[in-house]
Order: sequence, then C-alpha cells, then structure tokens
Amino acid sequence: MTSTAAPGSVTAFRGDPNHLGHSRDGHGESRATGRGTGGPSPKRIVVAYGFWIFILSDIVMFASFFASYAVLQGGVSDGPTGPEIFDLTNTALETGLLLLSSFACGMASLALGARRMLYFQVAMAVTFLLGAGFVALEVMEFYDLVSRGIVPSRSAFLSSFFTLVGCHGLHVTIGLLWLLTMMAQVLAKGFRSDIVRRTLCFALFWHALDIVWVGVFSIVYLMGSIT
Repeated sequence: MTSTAAPGSVTAFRGDPNHLGHSRDGHGESRATGRGTGGPSPKRIVVAYGFWIFILSDIVMFASFFASYAVLQGGVSDGPTGPEIFDLTNTALETGLLLLSSFACGMASLALGARRMLYFQVAMAVTFLLGAGFVALEVMEFYDLVSRGIVPSRSAFLSSFFTLVGCHGLHVTIGLLWLLTMMAQVLAKGFRSDIVRRTLCFALFWHALDIVWVGVFSIVYLMGSIT
C-alpha cells in the first residue's frame, strides 16, 4: 500500500530538513525577512551590520596603534622627545577644525533627513573645507619634522608617532574623497534610499574619526608634551 503525506506532515520537510526558508508548518512565509522564515534580511540591515563591523575593526586597529605608542614612546634613542617636537598651538588648531567639521557633518545629516538639497550641499561643502584644512596642517607638520631630520626611522618613538597620526590623517583624506562622492551622488540622483544610506554611513565614519582624534590629541600631544 502507498500513502500520501499531508502538506504539514514530516515528509513535507524532506526537501528542506532544516526548514530553511519555511515556517514551522512547512509553508513559506512571505512577510518574514529573517533566515529560516522566508528569506534574507533587507539590504539596509545587511549594509548597516557590515558597516558597523568595519567601524569596529578600524577601532581595533587604532587601539593597537595606541598600545604600541604607549609602549614605545620612551624609546627615543638619540632622537628628540615629544616636548621637543610637538607644537600644541598647531595641534589645537587642527583639533578645532576637525571638531567643527563634525558639527557641520551633523548639520548635513539633519538636512539629509529633511530632504533639503541646498542646506545639505552647503553643510557638506563646509565639512570638506574644514577637513581639508585639518589635512593641510598635518601635512605641514610632517613636512617640517622631516625637513629637520625627524623621521620615523630615527627612533621607536617617532615610528609609533608617525604611524598613529599618519594613519588617522590617511583616513581623513579617504573620508574627504568619500564626502565629494556623496555630494555628487545626492546632486545627481536625489534622496534615494540607497544614497541616503551611504551618506549616513559616511557620517558615522567621519564622527568615528573625530573620536579617534580626541584620543590622539589627549594621549599623544597633551600627555606627550609634558613627559
């Protein structure tokens, strides 16, 4: 004798023993979005999750640079020490520019939420100018140090200093290129959901760089200028 299985019976799961993509009764659930209940998560959730992983990995990298600097800052060999090379006036100006750029970026995010094109573009342009000023001051600082023979290979302290501060400056430079890209995309394509999502990711990246710089300013420059 042969028997036919009811739609909700165990045999209905033989093609999908783990119930992936199905509800518990064996029928698809089109309203669900998670794995095992109808399909993959929405793209906005996947992008947000992946970007947070990127931000956290960047923070881990900078944490390792901070740890290396803390260990190596006393290894000056015959080279100069922190108080001999740090210019707090220049560094304070850099800090002011970057913090103001973060405020302008926040204004751009508000304009983005309100769908105000002119305000968004102006706020992003101000963010770019302030960030570019920060990079220019940092390049001038490095150029002045190198011109005086203060280079990374001279001591462990200088190697860790150039690596930490230079890596942050490189991130800011990449952020400026990203900023220009988002300005162009919003101008050309408007406030599409995917464009808005990318712009908010940029804003999160930019604010994270500000947080890292506060650590650089406090630990490297302020504490380093008195040791």
